[in-house]
Amino acid sequence: MNDKNEDLIQGAGDSGLPVNASLFTILLCILFGANAVAVKISFTGLGIFTSAGLRFSMAALTIYLWARLAGKPLAIKRSQFPQLLFIALIFFAQLSLFYAGLNRTTASHGTLIANVLPFGVMLLAHFFVPGETIVLKKIVGLILGFCGVLLLFFDSARFTSQMVTGDLLILLAVSVWSFNAVYTKRIIAGYHPIQITLYPLMMASILFLCSGFIFDDTMVSRVDATIIKAMLYQIFVTASFGMVAWNTMISKYGATSLHSFVYIMPVSGVVLGVFLLKEPVTYNLVASLLLIAAGLIIVNRRTEK
Repeated sequence: MNDKNEDLIQGAGDSGLPVNASLFTILLCILFGANAVAVKISFTGLGIFTSAGLRFSMAALTIYLWARLAGKPLAIKRSQFPQLLFIALIFFAQLSLFYAGLNRTTASHGTLIANVLPFGVMLLAHFFVPGETIVLKKIVGLILGFCGVLLLFFDSARFTSQMVTGDLLILLAVSVWSFNAVYTKRIIAGYHPIQITLYPLMMASILFLCSGFIFDDTMVSRVDATIIKAMLYQIFVTASFGMVAWNTMISKYGATSLHSFVYIMPVSGVVLGVFLLKEPVTYNLVASLLLIAAGLIIVNRRTEK
């Protein structure tokens, strides 16, 4: 791996983000945090695979049209196709697990468990990414984060066996997601953000739609204004704009810089889950939120030199 690749992986984050970039990253984190709520709403009328297929196929089409109009590079080398196909397959696996889990549990639980992703990435990066060694503060953050998730499994408010299954599926999805994130970090320097976003979305969306036809009991049971707005949010805000913007920011500033703000995602998701979906607020939920957010802050806190 050359020096340029290592700079991108380890992050230009040591020098911090400019103010405008910081505010933009905060906005992205809020938007991503709200996505679990939109997904839960779409499940009220769409099958889980159908919902994912519609979301990512429309997002891929939107990104493609925008890239053509903006003159962004779309051509890839033949040697890059296996890498993009591998990302698409892993993406399909992680989102299938996440959607199946979220269909069984609350948006609040789903958001909190999904936000242990940086801890999973940290563990894998320790072994597979040069320079990403786990130090004491990361160990402390890791312990806090996973203690936060553990509390969710003892949450008594309407906590059924189905919710336990959902939480475990999301935890498994995060494990796959972590692997995908580390692999993407290793190869992202060789791609334009549009390429590494668009092609996996295109390939995965085909798999989602085929799975919807085969596995969803009913692909579309009803469609109303709320479901349409939830799908539009997922398609245009997070899957199109959000993913391209996030990959662009990683390419420009490094993943380390962006991860300094990810604690905002669980806060956004839990607050919106409570207010929009009327999900219960419990002591375990609040404690879990505080522990996970604290863990993320400690892990990503810059050490003064």
